[in-house]
Amino acid sequence: MSDESVIAQLYRSEELGELLQSIAANGYLDIEPLIVMFDESGDKLIVLEGNRRFAAIRLFREPTLVDQIFANERLRISVPTIPPEIRHTLEKVSVYRVPNRDAARSFIGFKHINGAAKWNSYAKARFAADWYRDAKSNVTLGEISEKIGDKHDTIKRMVTAIYVLEQAEKYHIFSMDDRKVVKFNFSHLYTALSRTQYMNFLGLELAWSRYDPKPDPVPEDKLDHLREVLVWIYGSKEGDKEPVVQSQNPDIKRLGETLTNAEGLHMLRAGRTLTEAHACTHSADEKLSSSLIKARGMLREAVNSLRGYDGQDQSLLNIAEDISETAETIYNRMRKKSKDAMGKD
Repeated sequence: MSDESVIAQLYRSEELGELLQSIAANGYLDIEPLIVMFDESGDKLIVLEGNRRFAAIRLFREPTLVDQIFANERLRISVPTIPPEIRHTLEKVSVYRVPNRDAARSFIGFKHINGAAKWNSYAKARFAADWYRDAKSNVTLGEISEKIGDKHDTIKRMVTAIYVLEQAEKYHIFSMDDRKVVKFNFSHLYTALSRTQYMNFLGLELAWSRYDPKPDPVPEDKLDHLREVLVWIYGSKEGDKEPVVQSQNPDIKRLGETLTNAEGLHMLRAGRTLTEAHACTHSADEKLSSSLIKARGMLREAVNSLRGYDGQDQSLLNIAEDISETAETIYNRMRKKSKDAMGKD
């Protein structure tokens, strides 16, 4: 990944814009060192911790970097003007050099998991996944979960969700940068992947969560389904599609139930709302029962508000008449069916 891509990603998801404003107002506060290590050649330093701060410094110090990012990433970053009297704070920064990534992990993990600068779930999952797949670390997910402070099962779900996202990127079926919503709700995905309906839809074995996660968990013949799920959860700018999931509860559950219903799935694919598609998952008697209970509640509210009717608005009287006729029709048809059913007995 190029430097331009890294900075663009930090700007989109890591509040780099706010840091630029803060530095422009106060200068760079060299309180905490960047964590670095030499690359394989020994000629360059790799920033392991503090990339957001380092990106901000580079944007202030390299005027052409903004144009390079726009040319490569089609992202325009607004860099505020930093007053001359505090520009000197960008000249030198403290760094702490470690021999390898393993040596940095304990410090980084403590800072972002137990310290003040706590990670969100995606950053925590990314950290755990990178650590887990690093063969040199020789560490189990159980040990990682202890250091991160989450349950073992939660870390397994998080790491698996990272592998699913990476698989989607690898096969060019979904990109996080293409999501329609600005905030990336990572918990939507790892919660969905723990539900049976999603496992079946994506071709995952129901017992898969018992084992340690592996890359590319979704079978190739289910990648189209994976693309659909990710777009329904996060939307797509390129496809101009809004996510059907607006909140984790209850929408992740409702989407999962819809995936198991052929008619509901067809409606989702046709661009209908989740509410419309999910309605197909209910039987006719469930819909009738729910509708009657809701109607009774709303009519009782109307009765309690009758004092607000002054007799002048004829349209309201017409609506009440229509409701009365509709209620009578429902009652008569249900009564007839009830008598017919009793007669059969």
